[in-house]
Amino acid sequence: MPSVAEQLSHGREAMKLDVYQVAEITKIRTDHIRALEAGDYDQFVAPVYIRGFVRTYASILKLDVARIMADLNQELGRTEKFAEPPSLTKQPKSWLDLVMLYLSRIDWRILLAVLSISLVVILAVVGYRLWYAHKTADPLKDISPGLYQPKTGTSGDTLPVPGTTAK
Repeated sequence: MPSVAEQLSHGREAMKLDVYQVAEITKIRTDHIRALEAGDYDQFVAPVYIRGFVRTYASILKLDVARIMADLNQELGRTEKFAEPPSLTKQPKSWLDLVMLYLSRIDWRILLAVLSISLVVILAVVGYRLWYAHKTADPLKDISPGLYQPKTGTSGDTLPVPGTTAK
């Protein structure tokens, strides 16, 4: 059974295309096409690129894409680098990862609506309490008591009558 690389190479040669023409048609770089035809998958960083390039390349060459993809999955399963999907993070998970996970699950539209309504209710209650406290407060509580100060030179026993002068 021929490998995926051999099938792609034979398919390209059967259509009498060179690597540059295939690169122009598929928009895949020539070094990637050469790597696919050589079976050198180590040039690719992830299997998703290999699968996408092989699928595009096989469809241009009018090959059986499903069979080639099945063969490619078997070949990638035998390699050490692409046998298992790569870890997305190399670091151990921390409490921040857990917090971010829970924050990502929140429906922000509902939370924003609830917070907005809560803020309006709180502001209304605080505003009413301030208004009620102002309305019921004694208006004279902050005024110091006023004392009558008599004019100097009078005994202070009598109140001055308007229009008269003291003798």
